[in-house]
Amino acid sequence: MSAAQHHGASGGGPIVRRMQLGGRLRALREARGLTRDEAGWAIRGSESKISRMELGRVGFKERDVTDLLKLYGVEDQAVHAEMLALARAANAPGWWARYADLLPPWFQNYLGIEEAATLIRTYEVQFVPGLLQTEAYARAVIMLGHAHKDARELDRRVELRMARKRILDSPDAPRLWAVIDEAVLRRPIGGRDVLREQIEELLTLVDHPKVRLQVMPFWSGGHAAAGGAFTILRFPLADLPDTVYVEQLTSAIYLDKRDDLDRYTAAAGRLFIEAEPPDRTPEILRGALTDLG
Repeated sequence: MSAAQHHGASGGGPIVRRMQLGGRLRALREARGLTRDEAGWAIRGSESKISRMELGRVGFKERDVTDLLKLYGVEDQAVHAEMLALARAANAPGWWARYADLLPPWFQNYLGIEEAATLIRTYEVQFVPGLLQTEAYARAVIMLGHAHKDARELDRRVELRMARKRILDSPDAPRLWAVIDEAVLRRPIGGRDVLREQIEELLTLVDHPKVRLQVMPFWSGGHAAAGGAFTILRFPLADLPDTVYVEQLTSAIYLDKRDDLDRYTAAAGRLFIEAEPPDRTPEILRGALTDLG
């Protein structure tokens, strides 16, 4: 099955199934008044293993799920069957599995939640958001961190980046609301011709029904998200909280606690107000093209 066929075909994908199953197990544990330590003991594991399971950071052994359901006093066999089916779905390979040798686990996790999201709100300071990159621009960005890799690996990394973009054209595509700093339109990643092609691509994407693009101009000075880039993802399942994703040089942070979510959501709300409105974006992009000559 191709990457394009995978997108939207898995009812949320394996990563979001992990999150869903983990959330349900957490609710059952808390309803029983048990600590993570006590739950870990029951499955010959640790408090941290239970924590990772409940956050959907790891796959699930069916035996562990069965033992936890017994510990939590769940006797309904229909519930057992449903939870085990969810565990099997959670362990299925994602569409990106063929690229797994290139990807650290923390980024595989992101691809899974990106695929499952209904709304992606993102702020980028340095680069065009990955879902909006042209092939040449993506290659230039990838080269910044992987210039020493051989040509075949670079090609596969670019191929993966292009496969990600297909979610925007899938039947259940997420809405993407992006704010980019004006610096993104001035920094010639890959050279002037690559940047020109990328800005022309953005000009076509502003008409995409699922894309809303705004620019944070230089003259705005300090603003709500001066601390750096971040992404907030929302999911279609009521039992899954929004997740904030903050990528670092060698890892990423996932935040879903209410205080963190509230702060990032408030920052995003201010960003969308402080940035130039979406109907000004085409004019700004055309101005950047003119300045490129």
